[in-house]
Amino acid sequence: MVISGSLIFFGIVAFIVLVAVLKTAIVVPQKTAFIVERLGKYRTTLEAGFHVLMPFFDKIAYRHTLKEQAIDVPPQECITKDNIAVSVDGILYMQVMDPVKASYGIGNYLFATTQLAQTTMRSEMGKLDLDRSFEERTSINAAIVAAVDKASDPWGIKVTRYEIKNITPPRTIRDAMEKQMRAEREKRAMIAESEGERQAKINRAEGERQQAIALSEGERARRINEAEGRAKEILLVAEAQAAGIEKVASAINSEGGLQSVNMQLAQQYLTQFGNLAKTNNTMIIPSDLANVAGVIKACSSIVKGTAG
Repeated sequence: MVISGSLIFFGIVAFIVLVAVLKTAIVVPQKTAFIVERLGKYRTTLEAGFHVLMPFFDKIAYRHTLKEQAIDVPPQECITKDNIAVSVDGILYMQVMDPVKASYGIGNYLFATTQLAQTTMRSEMGKLDLDRSFEERTSINAAIVAAVDKASDPWGIKVTRYEIKNITPPRTIRDAMEKQMRAEREKRAMIAESEGERQAKINRAEGERQQAIALSEGERARRINEAEGRAKEILLVAEAQAAGIEKVASAINSEGGLQSVNMQLAQQYLTQFGNLAKTNNTMIIPSDLANVAGVIKACSSIVKGTAG
């Protein structure tokens, strides 16, 4: 009985030691920090790896993730500068930089940073009109990050960025904004249409002007070409006539040339005299046919004088 009692005692002691070892052997994951307290007082910060605590004296009081966290900031009512109530929500990105300050600097840093982001958001929205609040999202985000990061520095928290998700005005304001945007689009459409018509008229007028210029230039070129053609024609005819006259004069001055001219003149005279007899019922005959020889003689003297 004594032996069996001793075995039971040692078994209980071994079980207690095993439980104590299991309770005090700690494995800390990567990007995680454990805050250890000994008898209710801060002792150390456990980083990633295997650690053994002192049984019954040490305990893990706080567990913090060192990863960047995204916190959803609930929607809240904000009053803009032009006294319009809008609902605004967003996302806050933060990271624990000092686990000790995050444990003892504030009771709940997540709740505190969220509330601080909301109050800063209401303050920033109150500085802007509704129309500008949609355009100034970047500046609003930067102002919230600067304010929350400065306030959370004693808590060991680093605020990296803040992003506004939605800015929701009341239904009546949305309807008015839609009407305004519709009117603005119609106005831009009318302006664009009128500008198009104006440009079309300008283009047509410019085209007509260019066409008129081209036609006038073509007409001018045509007239110049015709004038140059007529001038060249006259010049060529004159040159041909001069050449012909020179050849006739040369032929007259040659031997027998004058007699040939006399014969040709007489022949033409008789031919024309015969034509008069054919075309007219009444014919005037010279009283003295010897005048024919006189006419031929006069023409011969003229030709001779010209040739000389």
